[in-house]
Amino acid sequence: MSTLSDLVFAQGRSTGADVEWLHRLAGDGQLLADLAFADIVIWVPTTDDSFVAVGHARPSGAATLFYRDIVGDPVRPQWRTQIREAFFSGMIVDSASPDWFEETPTRVRAVPIVRGSGSSQTTVGVLTRHTNLGETRTPSRQQITFNECADDLFGMVASGDFPDLSAPTAPRRGAPRASDGLVRLDVDGTVTFASPNALSAFNRMGFEDELEGESLIEVTTEILPEKRQFDESLPLVVTGRAPWRADIEARGVTVSLRTIPLRDHGTRIGAIVLCRDVTELRHQEQELITKDATIREIHHRVKNNLQTVASLLRIQARRSHTEEAREALTQAMRRVSAIAVVHDTLSEGLTQRVDFDDVFDRVLKLVAEVAAAPTTRARTRSVGRFGTLPSEYATPLALALTELVTNAVEHGLAGKEGDVEIEAERDPERLLVRVRDNGVGLPEGQVGRGLGTQIVRTLIQGELGGTIDWHTLVGSGTEVTIDIPLRYIAPD
Repeated sequence: MSTLSDLVFAQGRSTGADVEWLHRLAGDGQLLADLAFADIVIWVPTTDDSFVAVGHARPSGAATLFYRDIVGDPVRPQWRTQIREAFFSGMIVDSASPDWFEETPTRVRAVPIVRGSGSSQTTVGVLTRHTNLGETRTPSRQQITFNECADDLFGMVASGDFPDLSAPTAPRRGAPRASDGLVRLDVDGTVTFASPNALSAFNRMGFEDELEGESLIEVTTEILPEKRQFDESLPLVVTGRAPWRADIEARGVTVSLRTIPLRDHGTRIGAIVLCRDVTELRHQEQELITKDATIREIHHRVKNNLQTVASLLRIQARRSHTEEAREALTQAMRRVSAIAVVHDTLSEGLTQRVDFDDVFDRVLKLVAEVAAAPTTRARTRSVGRFGTLPSEYATPLALALTELVTNAVEHGLAGKEGDVEIEAERDPERLLVRVRDNGVGLPEGQVGRGLGTQIVRTLIQGELGGTIDWHTLVGSGTEVTIDIPLRYIAPD
């Protein structure tokens, strides 16, 4: 299904600012649907003088009229006249009589979506509310208040006051919804209505009386613990003066608040305050933060320990009396250092995925410096991109490439000047890596049997489930090809 942006731009009649406005409004589509107990549909004009649906929200507390997705569908003939009138007049238009939709009586309200203020106002689309009259029953006080709030917001949509671009665009996890709890404030910040869920949330924080008739900022001040720091935006939120969000913590309970100031043609007339008990969610978030910090610290300590081991191996290698022992310890030191680079990268982020291009650049410098003998001058370069890999792929691949580059420098270019090139090709299914040198090459079919070769085979075939192939290039040099399947890696 096409996104809202794709659908709007496809009509060729809207600007980028229009699309951003529609995105903001669609983000609150669920709130409007829940307050109105009705389906909410957003329409934009088309080049053939009609309209197409680009957004839809179903109510949580009432039966939907649209059981099938209508986003992308053209406007139905019975709604076109009403929607056109709202679009061109800039006025809210209600259906004169009940409209029948699939044998269900409905009432339709068309609201022009206006962006900007004053002389710069422009109508960018139409919002329709489709109320199911087949389930009509005596409305409760809560439903009446919710509908009044919805009507106020529809009026703000038609006057360009909603959505508010100064409001935060990315709510934290657990953002409050109308069904979680709603408080209605007058222009002075006094509570005129509090839903049962809202009252329960404040009761859990220690407020034992009724909210209605109370000043919300005084109630909040009463329940906040003394000498406890609180969000600086909280006074603006609880007085209904700013479209902002804040958390209240008291008696071990955390309640998230979101305020929507209500305006009548620019004049503030009150506010809606949505509230939700997010105690458990905040505990989970804190646990995740703690675990992330612990994992980073573990990787950091592992990196330090590996570097210590590498240093000890380097010292031991320098004190060795035989060339064979010195070479074995140097290789071990290099392998440990390569693993340390991966853990160093993991300790810098919150995820268990690493940018392998950054890791390999660091590994390549390490290998080129350590492996080259005084009589060998190796030029190394990396071509292509490895991309992001999970840690369980990054560590064995870094170690395997360390071995291959080391062999190319120590054996392929032994005692001479030459080049080592590492080429990476990646697609969603596989990662193909070629390590080439222009050294002495090797007889076709005669691959080394040393520890390094065994390590590479074990890592590529056993740990990564890939394949590896050695062969001599035409003329001179060796090329090693690694093919690793990536189909089991979740996309970024």
